[in-house]
Amino acid sequence: MAFGLFKKAPKKEENVQHYFDLRVKDIIHETKDAITIVFEQPKTGKINYRSGQFLTLIVPVQGKEIRRAYSLCSSPFTDDDLAVTVKRVDKGLMSNWLPDNLKVGDTLKVMEPMGQFTTEYGKDRKRHLIMFAGGSGITPMMSIIKSILTQEPDSICSLIYCNRDIDSIIFKDELAKWETNYQGRLHVIHVLDNAPMNWQGYSGLLNHDMLIKLFERIPNWGMDKSTYLMCGPEGMMKNVETLLAQQNIPKEKIFKESFVQGTIDKDKKQDAQPASGELKAREVTIRYDGQEYKIMVEPNRAILETALDQGIDLPYSCQSGLCTACRGKAVSGKVKLDEEEGLSQAERDEGYVLTCVGHPLTDDVVIEIG
Repeated sequence: MAFGLFKKAPKKEENVQHYFDLRVKDIIHETKDAITIVFEQPKTGKINYRSGQFLTLIVPVQGKEIRRAYSLCSSPFTDDDLAVTVKRVDKGLMSNWLPDNLKVGDTLKVMEPMGQFTTEYGKDRKRHLIMFAGGSGITPMMSIIKSILTQEPDSICSLIYCNRDIDSIIFKDELAKWETNYQGRLHVIHVLDNAPMNWQGYSGLLNHDMLIKLFERIPNWGMDKSTYLMCGPEGMMKNVETLLAQQNIPKEKIFKESFVQGTIDKDKKQDAQPASGELKAREVTIRYDGQEYKIMVEPNRAILETALDQGIDLPYSCQSGLCTACRGKAVSGKVKLDEEEGLSQAERDEGYVLTCVGHPLTDDVVIEIG
């Protein structure tokens, strides 16, 4: 979801390229379980993107095409190339395949940049971004930090970065460099689960008392000029949300980017499922890339899943309702979503839906994508 003064992205023109074959220019080993993949810009023209967006990498693994979304850690204002950071995940199909198999000079199929965890930048703006990151959740924050420090000379950033131990801190040296070069405008505070004996910083789980101390260390610019961002493990973000609520931080000041489907509130969502009689086979009209498609969606199938089975090449990535790559606008009819985490309330009010977790509730559903 967009934060701050955000202008709607321009409507995509028809015949715009949605997929690119990008050459791997460099592979940087950030930690023992995280790499940054640097892609060359395509010869056909530079790919435009906004800080906080992600790339979807498409790789054939074990004979099957796998798609995964990875946030860009590069900034369109400071970096010529595009870069994403991938951290190994236990039993992660692509997150383990990439560091084990990818080589400099290889070419990967990549879907155009997407995502709403973005903002617009202006030289005359003055604001304070207070960021909470955990593990690989630093990747979109890194992109945003580069952009705001270079594009808004009167704005500042405070980053609270939680990690398992000192060796798992992604971008540790780069963050220190940016903090030194923009002294007084970037405040980085590390929190470690397992701190070494000589550690002078914070350790343990982020709790109420620690948050109070952290807030004492970062500048207080008042509520009007402060925006709170978070990206990291689900448990960490739930904890931060609770802590910020205890500090009376308004929800409209808080924005988050989720990498994995939530499980904490799953029972509540299951209780909210509509009666089975509301879900039945219905025809859905999809408008995409100047074409109109009509598909019959069965009650146990999602709209995206049905379209893909019929050979309709719609955009998608996570298939769990988080990344918003499959986002479209329901200009007619009602759609039930299994997962709404990826959409803001304002987007839902405007009629936006996620086709990967969407099911038609009425016979007149028309969805425009792009």
